[in-house]
Amino acid sequence: MINNAGLVAVLAYDGLCTFEFGIAVELFGLPRPEFDFPWYQHRIVSVDASPVQVSEGIQILSRFGVESLSEAQTIIIPGWRNRDERPPQALLDALCDAVQRGARLLSICSGVFVIAAAGLLNGRRATTHWRYTDELAARYPDITVDPNVLYVDSGQIITSAGSAAGIDACLHLISRDYGTHIANIVARRLVMAPQRSGGQAQFIPSPVAQKPRDEIAPVLEWVLQHLDCPLSVSQMAKRALMSERTFLRRFREALGMTPKAWLLQARMNLARELLENNQLPNQQIMARCGFGSMESFRAAFRKSVGISLSTYRKTFGGLSSERPCPVSAFEQ
Repeated sequence: MINNAGLVAVLAYDGLCTFEFGIAVELFGLPRPEFDFPWYQHRIVSVDASPVQVSEGIQILSRFGVESLSEAQTIIIPGWRNRDERPPQALLDALCDAVQRGARLLSICSGVFVIAAAGLLNGRRATTHWRYTDELAARYPDITVDPNVLYVDSGQIITSAGSAAGIDACLHLISRDYGTHIANIVARRLVMAPQRSGGQAQFIPSPVAQKPRDEIAPVLEWVLQHLDCPLSVSQMAKRALMSERTFLRRFREALGMTPKAWLLQARMNLARELLENNQLPNQQIMARCGFGSMESFRAAFRKSVGISLSTYRKTFGGLSSERPCPVSAFEQ
């Protein structure tokens, strides 16, 4: 595990979205006395003259300006105040310099337009709120815009969809730095569900299903207790007393993803926590997670998490002395 994830700078500017700004401050700026290792350093950086004028008469005071971004290892960009307004050149230059020296950028909602204006997303995949994806793609044709995900992690740059998806993206970044167990502790303290997979669909307006969770939840809880077994959609549908077709439809309505994708996510969550516990060999973890071969387990883990089993264990192993209780199916 890294000893210090470095300085996180959260941008503040006139017309700021306070909810998205608050997400970043809560997740990266709140003291963490429950941890016995260094947490993030935190700084609010004012893009406009301080105090920043926020809606409803709220003001934000900061003694740090854009020039201080040169010290940040991570820069959080809340929703931009006006998508038709080009951000200040000093900010764009600072973001380019930050990426050049290896710093990370994370945008929430329309904050992606700031990164795009700096030219830093050309040739990359990105996302934003579903209301703005067409606009982003039209304005910046060199960006591969994915409208169907909560966030996109391209390494140095993470872009997320609507405000709530910003929580998932920030928890994902914490998970990258400190591991899944720590990210879940942070989520639990803030009374948030554990971070959702970035590949999960955005929730766009659609007819509301009638009691989908009442029908699906018992099946999900049962699956979480049987991740070491081969499981199929057919088995899940039978347990829900539904046809496969009906089950697939109800599942998507309830969770915004397919049963297969959710099952893989659940297996990977378990694998990460067991690796962090650092007490079981990979072969036993493979069996506990329901994989029939080490080759398929390694491939699935690398594709899902982005690094190898050995690298993940080396980085995050020993993070927790005991494995936490399985999370609720509602929180997957």
